[in-house]
Amino acid sequence: MRLWPGKPYPLGATWDGMGVNFAIFSECADKVELCLFDSPGSIKETVRITIPEYTDQVWHVYLPDIRPGQLYGYRIYGPYEPKNGLRFNHHKVLVDPYARYIVRADRWHESWFDYDRKTYREKGELIPDLRDNAFCAPLSVVVDDAFTWKEDPRPETPWNQTIIYETHVKGLTILHPQVPKKVKGTYLGIASDPVIKHLKSLGVTAVELMPIHQHVDEYHLVQKGLTNYWGYNSIGFFAPDARYAVSDPVREFKTMVKILHHHGIEVIIDVVFNHTAEGNHLGPTLCFRGIDNPAYYRLEKADKTRYVDFSGCGNSLNMRHPRVLQLIMDSLRYWILEMHVDGFRFDLASALARGLYEVDQLSAFFNIIHQDPVISRVKLIAEPWDLGKGGYQVGNFPVLWAEWNGKYRDAVRSFWNYPAPRHMREMATRLAGSSDLYEKSGKKPYASINFVTCHDGFTLHDLVSYNEKHNEINGEGNRDGENNNISYNHGIEGPTDNPDIIALRYRQKRNFMTTLMFSIGVPMILGGDELGRTQQGNNNAYCQDNEISWYHWNLSERDRAFLEFVKKVVKIWKEQPVFHRSDFFKGRPIHDSGWKDISWYKPDGFEMEHNDWYDGKIPALGAIFGGDAIDEVDEQGNPIKGDTILILFHFNPASETSFILPQCPQNGKGHSWRLMIDTRYDSGSTPEQVRWAPGMAYKMVPRSAALFVLSEVDS
Repeated sequence: MRLWPGKPYPLGATWDGMGVNFAIFSECADKVELCLFDSPGSIKETVRITIPEYTDQVWHVYLPDIRPGQLYGYRIYGPYEPKNGLRFNHHKVLVDPYARYIVRADRWHESWFDYDRKTYREKGELIPDLRDNAFCAPLSVVVDDAFTWKEDPRPETPWNQTIIYETHVKGLTILHPQVPKKVKGTYLGIASDPVIKHLKSLGVTAVELMPIHQHVDEYHLVQKGLTNYWGYNSIGFFAPDARYAVSDPVREFKTMVKILHHHGIEVIIDVVFNHTAEGNHLGPTLCFRGIDNPAYYRLEKADKTRYVDFSGCGNSLNMRHPRVLQLIMDSLRYWILEMHVDGFRFDLASALARGLYEVDQLSAFFNIIHQDPVISRVKLIAEPWDLGKGGYQVGNFPVLWAEWNGKYRDAVRSFWNYPAPRHMREMATRLAGSSDLYEKSGKKPYASINFVTCHDGFTLHDLVSYNEKHNEINGEGNRDGENNNISYNHGIEGPTDNPDIIALRYRQKRNFMTTLMFSIGVPMILGGDELGRTQQGNNNAYCQDNEISWYHWNLSERDRAFLEFVKKVVKIWKEQPVFHRSDFFKGRPIHDSGWKDISWYKPDGFEMEHNDWYDGKIPALGAIFGGDAIDEVDEQGNPIKGDTILILFHFNPASETSFILPQCPQNGKGHSWRLMIDTRYDSGSTPEQVRWAPGMAYKMVPRSAALFVLSEVDS
C-alpha cells in the first residue's frame, strides 16, 4: 500500500477525492499504528500501518489507495503508568476522536477495559489487560461528506419568536402508526410526513434533539440488560448515532435536517462535552484514554489514576488543554457547516466553564465561541449547572447564551401545586421574563428558556399524578433521580378512576401549559406532553428504551382535547406580539392608551400594591400586558403594536373566586374583554358569553387560568 506523508491538519480521516489523509493528536505516544479493517464482521485488522510522520504533536499519513467506506482504528504505543496518568495499551484498537461514522459501538466485551479487572478486584492495582480487542472494538469509518443540499435556507427564526420542542429521535417516531415501518425510530422517521405534520400543527419552530452523537452504553446497564436510551454518554463528537439510521447515519441525518428546514423548523442538538463514555478510572478504554489520557481528561493532582468529576459520570474533559478546545470547536463547526444544524444545547455547561475548579465566565471556552464567526451566529443554550461545587449558574452565562431556566420551572410548579405568597411573587417575576437573572448583564428576555418539564424528570402528566418518584424498574433501588420534584398527585398516587381527580389533573396540565406559553421568554415543550405521555412515575427513565419512554399516539378523548388545547395556546402565542418582547418591562405607561407595559391586579379589579404581594388571603392574580406599550419597532422601523392581554391566575385550591375585570385607564369606552382561554374547559373552549365589559365579575373555578384580549365592542 502506498504511503505518503500527508498533513497534520485537518484532524481525522479526510477524503479529498483522490485519497484519504489520516491525522491524530497524541502528545505522549511513542508510536501510532493505523489499523484497516475489511468489514464490521472482521475479527482483526487486514493491515497495520506505522504512521511515519509526527508534526506538532499530530501523527499523520496520506493513503492514496483508500476510499470512503474504509473501516479503521488506531493502536497507540506508550507507557502504561496510571500513577503518572498514562494509560497506553496497544492491545486495544481505539476510535478516532474525529470519526464521522462509528460502527460496532454496541459490541460490548470485557476486553474493552485496558486493565486486568481480576487483579484490580484482588489487589486494587491497575495493570494492563493484554487481550487483543480487535474482534469487538468500535471502529471508525471514512466518510465522503458530499451531499446534494441544493438550496437549504436556514429558517433563522428570531429568538423571540422561537418555540422549542425537546424530543428523542426514537421515542417520537417508533410507535407512530403512520410512520413507515422501515424508518420508525430513525432520523428519516422524524423527516416523514406524519411527524412533520404533527410538528407543524403544534406550531413549534425548532426541535431540540436529545443527544445524537454516537454513544456507548454503560457496562452496568449492559449487565442488567438495559441501555442508555437518552444517550448522554458520547464517544464520537462528530458521528451521528448509528442506532437512529437505516443504513447511513451521516446522509440520513442531513436528509432530516434538509426536510425540516424546508418546513421552517430549526434543528438544535443536545451536545455532551462535559464527559465521555469512558467513565472513571475503571471504565472502558475506547478512545481518548488510550490516545492521550492526561491531555483529554482532568486528572486529580493528588492521584493521577483518578479523574476530576464535575458531571457525576466519572470524568471531565480537560477544557484547559488547547487540543480539547480544538476538538470541541471543530465539532461544533462541523455540525453547523457540514450538517447544517441551527444550534446547540450544552449539557451540564457549567463544567465547560471551569478554568481550575470555579466556574469562570471568562474561560477560554466562552472566549473562543464568542470570537468564532461560525459558532457565535447559531443558537447557543446552556444547561447552567453541573454536579461540582458552585455549579448552579442560572443567570450567570455571558451574552450570546440562552439558558434552561431552572428557577422558572421551580417557580411555576410551586405556584400551581403549593400556592403561597412567596410563590406568587416568584411566579410573577418568572412570568415577566426573569429580569432579576438577565437584565443587569445586558441580556434580553429570550435568554430565558422557559420550561415546566424536560427529559430529565417527570412528564407533565406525571407532574400532576405523582408525589414521589417510582424508578424501581431502573434497578438502582429507587435511589436515582431527583427527589425534589415539586409535584402533586391531587389525592391519589398514580392512575385513578376518580373523575374529580382526573378532571383536576387535566386542568392543572392546562394551567401549566397556559403559564408556559404566556410567559415572556422562549417556551420549551417536552415532546409527548401534548399527547399525555406518562412514564408511570419514573423521573429518570434514561435506561428505559421501551414503551415507558416512547410516545403513544392512540389518544383518549381527554388527551385529544388536551392536544387541541396546546395547539390553541401556541397559536395565540404566535399571533400576539406582547409575548415576543425583546426588552424587559418598565412597569410604567408608555403610550396614549394609558396602559403600562405590564401591570398586576387583585380580584377586586385594582392594581396590586406592595403589601398585597405578601397577603396570604389573595386567591388570584391578574396580569395585563399593554398591547401599545411594547416600545419596540420592526425591521422597517415601524412601532410594534398588538392586542392588550389580560391573564388571570386563580391558584386557590378550595373555592371559586369572582375576579373584577380591570377598567381601561383612559379611552376605555367601546372596549370589552374578549375571553379566549379558560382552563376549566377541556379544550380551552370558552362559554357562550365571550365578551365581558370592564368592571364585570368573572367567576373562576379553583385552580384555573383565563386569558382575555381587549377589543372594540363592534370588532
